Amino acid sequence: MDTRRRDGEEIDMRSRARARRRQGNPLRRRSDIVEAWTALAVTVLLVLGAPLAGVVTGWWAYDDARAMAAQQRADRHRVSAEVVGTTPDRPPAMQGAAPRTFSVEVRWTEAGGRARTAEVRVPAGTRSGDTVDVWFDSAGRNVPAPPGETAAWQHAFTLGICSAGATAATVLLAQSAVRRGAMRRRMAEWDRDWALTEPQWTRRSRGEI
Repeated sequence: MDTRRRDGEEIDMRSRARARRRQGNPLRRRSDIVEAWTALAVTVLLVLGAPLAGVVTGWWAYDDARAMAAQQRADRHRVSAEVVGTTPDRPPAMQGAAPRTFSVEVRWTEAGGRARTAEVRVPAGTRSGDTVDVWFDSAGRNVPAPPGETAAWQHAFTLGICSAGATAATVLLAQSAVRRGAMRRRMAEWDRDWALTEPQWTRRSRGEI
């Protein structure tokens, strides 16, 4: 008899628990639901969205860098020239992170046998009589060498990291704004409910002071 009674009470308690779950928690407000879904969305965006944005941006930057390098290679040509000008005894001062270079006169021979000279920038440490590779554009101006494959990957990696970081920061800022809004709404709801409940606890009407 006692066993059947305990079994019946246990089944009844389970039924009541399931009923309460179906009805929902009366203390859980709409702002709590919004905040919970926001936290789930933020987790998904940080785990999947930010890396995906970084990969997409990096791949686009890589393709763009390769296309630009191909365009520059088509417009520029390289010549091997001999340094004929006077080179400085000391290397020039370092300017930021850029490699040290200086201007010097060089000479090379074109395909038709004509000798040409020009003032170009060469790396620090170059001496008179050295042979250097210099690049010129279609207008005959001395220009840097077109970027290679390594530079394209570095450009893509940098932009990809920046894009992923910016996406993550935007998501976190949006979550912070939602949480502040939810907190303000929650406090307003608590004040409203307390204004209705407090007179019942203190046994005085809302109009009394």
